[in-house]
Amino acid sequence: MLVVYKVTVYTGDAAHASTFHNVYITLVGTGGQSESVELTSWLPSFHERSVKNCKVKCSKPLGELLVIILRKEHHILFPNSPWFVAKVEVKSPMGDIYLFPIYKWITDCEEHYFREGSAVLFSQEKHDITKLCWTKDIVEQQRLYNWAEYKSGLPHIMEAETCSALPLDVRFYFTKELEMAYTAVKALVELKLVELAECKEKFRSIEDIQCLYSCHRTEISDYVHDHWKEDSFFGYQFLNGVNPMVICRCRALPQNFPVTDEMVFKGSNQRLKDEMKKGNIFLCDYKILDGVKANIVNGKQQYLVAPLVLLHKTPDDKLMPIAIQLKQTPAKDNPIFLPTDSEWDWLLAKTFVRNADFNLHQLSFHLLRTHLLAEVFTVALLRHLPMMHPLYKLLMPHTRYTLMINFLARKLLISDTGVFTRFASSGGEGMLTILREALSSVTYRSLCLPDDISDRGLEDVPNFYYRDDGLKLWNIIYRFVKGTLSFYYKDDKMVQDDQALQEWIYAIYSNGFTSEKKTDIPMRLNTVKELLKFVTMVIFTCSAQHSAVNSGQYDFIGWMPNTPVSLEGPPPSRKGEATEATMLDTFPSIDVTVHGMATVWLLSKQSSDSEYLGNYPEQRFTDKVPLEKIKTFKQQLKNLHKQIKKRNKRLELAYTYLDPKVVENSVSL
Repeated sequence: MLVVYKVTVYTGDAAHASTFHNVYITLVGTGGQSESVELTSWLPSFHERSVKNCKVKCSKPLGELLVIILRKEHHILFPNSPWFVAKVEVKSPMGDIYLFPIYKWITDCEEHYFREGSAVLFSQEKHDITKLCWTKDIVEQQRLYNWAEYKSGLPHIMEAETCSALPLDVRFYFTKELEMAYTAVKALVELKLVELAECKEKFRSIEDIQCLYSCHRTEISDYVHDHWKEDSFFGYQFLNGVNPMVICRCRALPQNFPVTDEMVFKGSNQRLKDEMKKGNIFLCDYKILDGVKANIVNGKQQYLVAPLVLLHKTPDDKLMPIAIQLKQTPAKDNPIFLPTDSEWDWLLAKTFVRNADFNLHQLSFHLLRTHLLAEVFTVALLRHLPMMHPLYKLLMPHTRYTLMINFLARKLLISDTGVFTRFASSGGEGMLTILREALSSVTYRSLCLPDDISDRGLEDVPNFYYRDDGLKLWNIIYRFVKGTLSFYYKDDKMVQDDQALQEWIYAIYSNGFTSEKKTDIPMRLNTVKELLKFVTMVIFTCSAQHSAVNSGQYDFIGWMPNTPVSLEGPPPSRKGEATEATMLDTFPSIDVTVHGMATVWLLSKQSSDSEYLGNYPEQRFTDKVPLEKIKTFKQQLKNLHKQIKKRNKRLELAYTYLDPKVVENSVSL
């Protein structure tokens, strides 16, 4: 007597996911396996978003279902048609439902083995056929994904000569690809700046810059436009602007920054030593930029400084700049600028700081610490963790589009002909110098928000919304990671014995942190606690941290005087000489400004197919506990959104970049 298994096959919603091929399935259980059964007819049964119901007849029950084997045959008219399989469900004659989450493109006509969807560690596999699934998956992934050296001394990248050489599984959906091409071409058009893109003239007045800015405005960029000259807003940006990563509490002045009480507290009974003891003095030190060779743009030498900035928290909780030294070595031609200097001296000094902040932010805190590290996390995951591993299921949503967006960034932004290379102060040779120096300064603690905030002494700084929202997000992510992974790792020994996990963490260490400098990045994980913290860091880096340093770029950089991408005049060496004309001569030319605006507009523009934190349309987990943890995770993110929204209503300038409603799951833009 025949027994019937009901099979439901879901084709994904990616464009071109359909197949005209004949598709065959084999069911494998503890009691045997079925014949290879054809699931298709001549018609394209497996078209985009389709749900196909089929039957597999067997001479006897197969026992507990373990594996399905899928294979498609070449079609004479469509010999290389790929097929995106979302998932397969099988209902046994006894009524048991077996889920097989796949979410992969099948591009060849080989047999593909997929294990039943419960997450499992290799040590828990009891059957040869499921162990074979591990082996086949890893072998195939390591064939598809390989490391390559981008530049000596920098994190390794995914090996691919062209976008089309990237595996289909990590490429944009067709609609996203069209959208990216459209926006790249239309950025200047939509900003109404096409006719100025080649104009190498200088601005004649601040009002001239207004004409560019008026083409595209946001609520925050309008605020920036109105307040960019103010000291309080200059200080605010170190906390809640696009780069809240430099500022530290200052307990003792650096020896190369000889600020005196007479300079900053003239006519007052306040003393620097006392204010530092109270925790009211803060320092921003851009020493990584010291000695960096500045770019040449349009045949003109550009300038980049390595400033030191001292700030004072006032009784009304404002962070006010009180001293700026534009170069690291004290000298007569390197004066310390003060708010009591002339208007243009002080504004010019602040402008050089903002340009330095832009270059360090883009290369160290944006490109290196989110994009490049996210690529390392992704390639290590794909090479060393098979799809049935719980960590694979947990982290895959946080790798979406990362490999392709990074490929495009290297091609369009930082290549020899890229926008950043051509127009930024640090483009070209300087860019690589900064990246290498920045990588050597990366520590594990600096990637973990609670440790980083503590190490920088910023636990109790008022009005620090990046910290407030970021720590809440970190804790929500940590609880989610703990609830999920603790279900699979019952004790430390399970972590130590998980060879796939250890290979993953070592691949991150060896390919991501190539500097000879001793680092605290772990090479191995020995406890469940260590695992939970590291995975939290990975998810936070790929989602929240990227949002914090990426999403506000146009808001704070769109009005060029607030954050010039390059500067054409040298830093002032004497006081009392700067004028508005000096400032205009120092600002970049019109074409540099236009390309800078278009680039940050494009980088800040949300995609139409964004997936936000906690939204996992690909249901990779099938176990009850992780599914419950995902529901809890989403609810906690929703609650945080409400808290942030309520808080922002009372703020003069809302901080939105860590609102879960706008934080994407992955580095995808």
